[in-house]
This record gives sequence, C-alpha cells and structure tokens, in this order.
Amino acid sequence: MIDSDLFALPRDVREGLIAARARDRRRSGGKLRVQVGADWYPILSYDDAGFEVAPDVAPKLRGLVEIHEGPSCLRTALIVAGEPGRRAVRYEFKRSTPVRDTAPVDYERATEAPAGYLGAT
Repeated sequence: MIDSDLFALPRDVREGLIAARARDRRRSGGKLRVQVGADWYPILSYDDAGFEVAPDVAPKLRGLVEIHEGPSCLRTALIVAGEPGRRAVRYEFKRSTPVRDTAPVDYERATEAPAGYLGAT
C-alpha cells in the first residue's frame, strides 16, 4: 500500500498500519541502522538532513555516529538530538561526511590520464 493511499482509510486503521510498519521495522532490524560505539539501532527514516529512530529503542544519542545500510557504511555524521515525538526521535546532522572507497588525493588528477601503461615485451 502506498503512503498516499493511507489517507483514504479511517483514522484508527491508518494509525494501526503505521504502528505495525514501525513494529516490523524494529523486529527485522531494517536495512538502515546507526552505530554508536559498539551499539546498533535501526533507523525508521533517513534523509540528507538527518534520521529518525524509535524512542523506545535508542537512548539519547549525540556525537559522532556511523550510518550503515546492510554491511556497508554510508556516512559518518556528527548529530544533535531533536524533539522526541510519539513515533520517533529525530536526529539532525550537524556535519555529515559520505564514506569514500578511495583515499583522498592532495593533487589535481588529469582528466585525460591513461588507465595504465604497457611494459616492454
């Protein structure tokens, strides 16, 4: 069911579906999760400005965290806690850095550089 279709349902049914989705996400662990030290918490929603975690799952989080999708790390971020809500606690990124798979370079790379060199045979 698409989220926009939820508005066509009665209010109590809609709230029950939303609660069931949140419960299923917490049970399965979700694909997205936040790592704080050695602890992991499932993420309910995620965007470029921050993420949401269920209030009964995670304690007050703050400081440096890592956002993971499955086994791969997406970004490291410095977070600050937002207002806790009924459904989730929103954490905003104060600073967010995507994880790179290559080391940063301190020189300009040529755009027309060869891919490799052939040795003498």
